[in-house]
Amino acid sequence: MISVDEALAHLFSLITPLDSEVVPLGLASGRVLAADAIATRDQPPFAASAMDGYGVLSQGAAPGAQYDVIGEAAAGHGFDGAVGPGQAVRIFTGAPVPAGVDRVIIQEDITRHKDRITVMDSLAGGPHIRPLGADFKVGDTFGAPRVLSPSDVALLAAMNIAQVTVRRKPDIALISTGDELVMPGEAPGPDQIIASNTFGLKALLEAHGARARILPIARDTRTSLEAAFELARNADLVVTIGGASVGDHDLVGDVAADLGVKRAFYKVKMRPGKPLMAGQFGDAAMVGLPGNPVSAMVCGHVFLRPMLRAMLGFEAVRSSRRTARLAIDIGANGPREHYMRAQVTHGEITPEPRQDSALLSVLADANALMIRPPDDAARKAGDMIDYLAM
Repeated sequence: MISVDEALAHLFSLITPLDSEVVPLGLASGRVLAADAIATRDQPPFAASAMDGYGVLSQGAAPGAQYDVIGEAAAGHGFDGAVGPGQAVRIFTGAPVPAGVDRVIIQEDITRHKDRITVMDSLAGGPHIRPLGADFKVGDTFGAPRVLSPSDVALLAAMNIAQVTVRRKPDIALISTGDELVMPGEAPGPDQIIASNTFGLKALLEAHGARARILPIARDTRTSLEAAFELARNADLVVTIGGASVGDHDLVGDVAADLGVKRAFYKVKMRPGKPLMAGQFGDAAMVGLPGNPVSAMVCGHVFLRPMLRAMLGFEAVRSSRRTARLAIDIGANGPREHYMRAQVTHGEITPEPRQDSALLSVLADANALMIRPPDDAARKAGDMIDYLAM
């Protein structure tokens, strides 16, 4: 068996960042920016009022000062003239600041009679003007790689960027294996269960930027497995679930080898997830996950997520770990790295009392995987411990 870090190193060696494509900005949210975007305009493109009020020369602006209103400036409709001493322009938020104006007096500090205004006794601070280019300037860089959020898309639109270069979504083929499986909604026989792993992994992978395809269930025959692998042949990553152990009906490893898969490793010193295998299937990476539902999902978080990020152009490193204070005493860990289902609340982490790798309800209740190193000594409440957020 190899360690989790050794397994990750092998997995990273099987993949390369995918090529890129250009998409309209309206379709870019959630995609990974693959090339820097460059601002093509200043924002704001002119000095702009930050408040509704009156634009004046700051010299002489004091309680009791009076001004003649000579025009108006609104967003999209500026005032073309210049403002001199004793003059003011009615101005609204976002409007261009006219020549001569270096202060906006907010409307709450003004009384107006026809076209004459008077500054009241109170005078709020200023100047209430946003300088040209205060947000960004022509040539400023919005750097890649980056998962584009809705706020990022708004910024790119303001930069007048209509299209962006993004990393192609990884195409991941998911193959559940086993005579015992049926799809959700079907009527299982007395000895069958529902194929839940595939759907959980699809949701996990697509939440992190992939396009995941659920292929037909491969039965425990060479013919069925070979047909499933053929359907997966054009994928960037092939993930099998189940059939990777050493039982009489666990055929994935043998069939994969006969189809030319070059095995990188088999078995990882972790819990759950020990019977993990990986290799190269043509141009694609292939990962064989264990069939226990919690084991498969834990391996999805520990291995598939970092692989996916590397395929999308991010650094090939393990998922970021966080730290929390242990809420209860726990006993010593065994020889394998243990990913315990846990709850993190207000900076404290509590492992779930049941850690059976078949219990999906426990996994659904958890929001973290608490990480116990191999042979970790007993821990006391208050100790700091690492975890992966889910």
